[in-house]
Amino acid sequence: MNLTLHVWRQKNANDKGRLEKYEAKDINHHTSCLEMLDVVNEGLIQQGIEPIAFDHDCREGICGMCSLMINGRAHGPQKATTVCQLHMRYFKDGDVIYIEPWRARAFPVVKDLIVDRSAFDRIIQAGGFISVNTGGAPDANALPIPKKNADLAMDAAACIGCGACVASCKNASAMLFVSAKVSQFAYLPQGQAERKDRVKKMIAQMDLEGFGNCTNYYECEAACPKEISVKFIAKMNRD
Repeated sequence: MNLTLHVWRQKNANDKGRLEKYEAKDINHHTSCLEMLDVVNEGLIQQGIEPIAFDHDCREGICGMCSLMINGRAHGPQKATTVCQLHMRYFKDGDVIYIEPWRARAFPVVKDLIVDRSAFDRIIQAGGFISVNTGGAPDANALPIPKKNADLAMDAAACIGCGACVASCKNASAMLFVSAKVSQFAYLPQGQAERKDRVKKMIAQMDLEGFGNCTNYYECEAACPKEISVKFIAKMNRD
């Protein structure tokens, strides 16, 4: 299949940036969107043109590094799918595809399609530690946890920190991300000792980083590749 790409190119955070047009030719429909960009980059290198810079790591939908806006949608048109698992069979021959980085003040552009998401790391760091008894490995059943709580904690922990919630929100809010990271501890006994302090510190850091607040448009939930529920935001607000 042959495609026309309009890709955001930006040398650094101070550069104005612009969309540049590229032709992606003879792309196998079984390849992923990232593999398609690899093919395009190989062609650019052969022409002596600087390749398109983009983030990637696991390419298995786990790490969240492959965060891109595809035709104006975070991670592209397929629901619950990361860019690295968005295959070209979901597009048609001759399609025009616009590829851009996340747009948020708290996610400054590093280069081309790469943004600095270290603000998320600082929010996690602000949450601090959990108090647990150390020593020998305890028996797996020594600390009873209701199945409902365990399931909810696992649902929250599924967040990969990609930032799609921020990129899709008109306020560039990080509330879904923060609520998931708060809730994965708040549902478990180990997270109770610092629970109230943790949520206040993480919210304060979120505000300090320049993220917006939640106004209940639910775009974050719709764009999340792991389908994290906005119910976690309600839980975080109660805490």
